[in-house]
Amino acid sequence: MDFAIRTLTADDVPAYRAVRHEALVNHPEAYGSSPDSLAKRSDAELAAMFEQMTLFGVVVEQRLCGLAAFGQGEGERERHRGGLYQVYVQPSLRGTGAAPALIAAVLHYARGRVLQVHLGVGAHNQPAIRLYQKAGFEIYRTEPRALFVNGRYIDEHLMVRFLDEAPGKTENE
Repeated sequence: MDFAIRTLTADDVPAYRAVRHEALVNHPEAYGSSPDSLAKRSDAELAAMFEQMTLFGVVVEQRLCGLAAFGQGEGERERHRGGLYQVYVQPSLRGTGAAPALIAAVLHYARGRVLQVHLGVGAHNQPAIRLYQKAGFEIYRTEPRALFVNGRYIDEHLMVRFLDEAPGKTENE
C-alpha cells in the first residue's frame, strides 16, 4: 500500500479529529485522553494545539490514516527534551511500514531541535513496545498505575531515544 507522511496544518483539524476520535474509541487504554474530552475541544482549540505541537500524518489517497505528535520542552532547562505523543495508525495500515515511517519522520524532525525524545506506552502493549524499540527507544522506567481506564489500572513504560547517540548505545560501551 502506498502512503505518504506529511506535517499536518490547521486545515487538517477535521480529519485529525476523526482519526484521533477513532484511536481514542478503539484503544482507550493507550491514551491519557478520552473521546469525551476530544469532543469538548473546539476546532479553534485543536488548531491552537497545532501551533504548540508538530503533528504528522500518514496519508493514503489524500485521506488521513494515522497520526503522531511531537512536542518540545519550553523551559530553559527542558528545551533539550521532546516527546512523541498520540501515535496511531489505522488497522489497515499495520504491518505496511507506515508506523515505523511515521516515527522516523518525527525523529528526523526532532533531530537538531532536541537531544532526546520521550514517550509513554502501556506495559501490556507489546506490539507498540517492539515498534518503539526497533526505532531505538529504550525503557528506562515503569510507572505503576499511570492510567485508570474502564475500571482497571494501566502500568506505563517510559521510553527514551537519545538522538545524539547511536540507538541501543549504553554508557559502558
